[in-house]
Amino acid sequence: MSKQYALLGESLKHTMSPPIHERLFALAGRQAEYSIIELKADELEANKDRLLSLAGFNITIPHKIGIIPYCDTLADSAKRYNSVNCIDNKNGVHTGYNTDCDGFLKTIAAMGANLGGRVLLLGCGGVGRMMAIEAALAGAELYIAVLMSDFPLAEQAAKEIIAMKPDADITIVEIGGIDTSLHYDLLMNATPVGMYPKTDACAVSDKVIACADAVFDVIYNPGETQLLQKAKALGKKCSGGMAMLVYQAVSAHEIWDGDSYKDADIAQLIADMEKLVEEKFQ
Repeated sequence: MSKQYALLGESLKHTMSPPIHERLFALAGRQAEYSIIELKADELEANKDRLLSLAGFNITIPHKIGIIPYCDTLADSAKRYNSVNCIDNKNGVHTGYNTDCDGFLKTIAAMGANLGGRVLLLGCGGVGRMMAIEAALAGAELYIAVLMSDFPLAEQAAKEIIAMKPDADITIVEIGGIDTSLHYDLLMNATPVGMYPKTDACAVSDKVIACADAVFDVIYNPGETQLLQKAKALGKKCSGGMAMLVYQAVSAHEIWDGDSYKDADIAQLIADMEKLVEEKFQ
């Protein structure tokens, strides 16, 4: 019988997870089924047995914290972010992981970008907080650029980072006042600026983009935002959010079944999923 896996969330009609995971199972030569489970926050308890009977499952909004009490143990990544997006069931022992950070780190490595250099991060909410923490832990000289209204959010993230890494080098700046006399090894966008359907917007000026060696945009719809188009035209190393989505799924398969994949196969999967998004939304 095929092993059963799923994605748990609340509203999943636009999710890209099933085609990504189905391809990863096929590449590994595994017989497995990957389904979608839509539940509201107050429906978790009633569906606990169904969820915990799965060989493994992914978790998205709004259940990443609510699912934690159903884990027998947490990996370091899940403890670090108090957030679980992947559960592995080994002989009835359920371990919670956060593969978002794995997906992020694999993406930056695949780009050949320097996360431990001078890094400019745009935005600091949700995924941006994770990116800030991982950059600081990698030893980055980190500049977090936010709207004035988001300064408290960035300051809170900086406080958390310094508790983990007392010598972290963090500067918070207003997004309109980024120092373009500096050279940045990596520019990362964690804001929704440029996301479908407002695809004509760009998070920063051309002058800021020109200061960076590499550009990562967490947005995956469209596959190439204005930010990435401009960076690519300047010859920068670039990657969009689909890479991170695919790489965090790869991490889940490494956890569940110990599978490994060829770089060329993953690059093709990322390209195919970007094309699929384009067909769905354009």
